[in-house]
Amino acid sequence: MRDIIFNTPFFGIIISFLCFEIGKRIFVRTKNPLFNPLLIAIILVISFLKVFNVPLEEYELGGGIIGFFLAPATVALGLPLYRQFDTLKKNFLPIMVGSVIGSITAILSVIVFGKLLGVEKILLVSFIPKSITTPIGIEVSKYLGGLPAITVFAIIVTGVAGNIFAPIVCNVLKIKSPVARGLGIGVSSHAVGTAKAMEMGEVEGAMSALSIVIAGIVTIFLAPLLVSLV
Repeated sequence: MRDIIFNTPFFGIIISFLCFEIGKRIFVRTKNPLFNPLLIAIILVISFLKVFNVPLEEYELGGGIIGFFLAPATVALGLPLYRQFDTLKKNFLPIMVGSVIGSITAILSVIVFGKLLGVEKILLVSFIPKSITTPIGIEVSKYLGGLPAITVFAIIVTGVAGNIFAPIVCNVLKIKSPVARGLGIGVSSHAVGTAKAMEMGEVEGAMSALSIVIAGIVTIFLAPLLVSLV
């Protein structure tokens, strides 16, 4: 009976969607950014697997199918960018410069703080792709010799943190420009942060989606170079 329930792709899919739906309902009722739906879903899934002693391999039969759609979902973020193409043309240079500098800063901050704290190299390189979307981050981590599982963890934490604190940071620093707000969120907290940027406005969402692409490209080319130099 246990194998019929757990050892099937439907289990991973159903439990993932169910936990995320619970997270959404909690967030809608509380309106508290700390109750991020993705964060709640992760906690619930892990708790369920632990309580019922379900091996990760059984969950991934279905959970892996959901992960397969990460790349297409990221590509779909190009739609709001298409709608804001005129904004992109008007602000092309600031957008490109800001995205590139933000991406480099994200990489260097990991390297510098990792060195200061004495973090092992394998963990350090695993944290480097923390600010880019998961499909690209995993491949960069593998190329650098990192641990993809640690990289995914870092990406999730970064994204959830951006989703929760991005509006607060923008307000505290009095960042009013929709373009600047969107770029900052996307380049630092990828797709999860972009979900919050879209709530803030269409321009913010489009610029955040664009910066995800730029950050991914910059990280692919510069991360190996910066790691080898340090």
